[in-house]
Amino acid sequence: MLKPDGRRLVLVAACALIDADGRVLIAQRPQGKQLAGLWEFPGGKVEPGETPEECLIRELREEIGIETKVACLAPLTFASHSYDDFHLLMPLYVCRRFEGIAMPLEGQKLKWVRPRQMRDYPMPPADAPLIPALIDLL
Repeated sequence: MLKPDGRRLVLVAACALIDADGRVLIAQRPQGKQLAGLWEFPGGKVEPGETPEECLIRELREEIGIETKVACLAPLTFASHSYDDFHLLMPLYVCRRFEGIAMPLEGQKLKWVRPRQMRDYPMPPADAPLIPALIDLL
């Protein structure tokens, strides 16, 4: 979808995986990718014909080896951010029920952090504004 100014509207779903200790999983974007080195919530682009929840289930499996179900994903908030060449719309879901151990399957680094510590990690402009909702939640 194109906005009137010619930029694409990109829908990306993100997930705040929360462990039993109330920590949130963040992933560092690997070298060679746009925004490399920044920390973000796991997730990815919603493919045509896919719901944001289906996207997260697929992306969590592909990126970090975690299995979850639609019923375990609860929408929390969203980000709307304009980059130079596209506009990002990103719903953030919370997931406390999942199976498996998070593993970096795509060359990224993973870290479990407390929401109040997330500001210590450089994040993309769309991810950083989501932190207060997690702090309020946890």
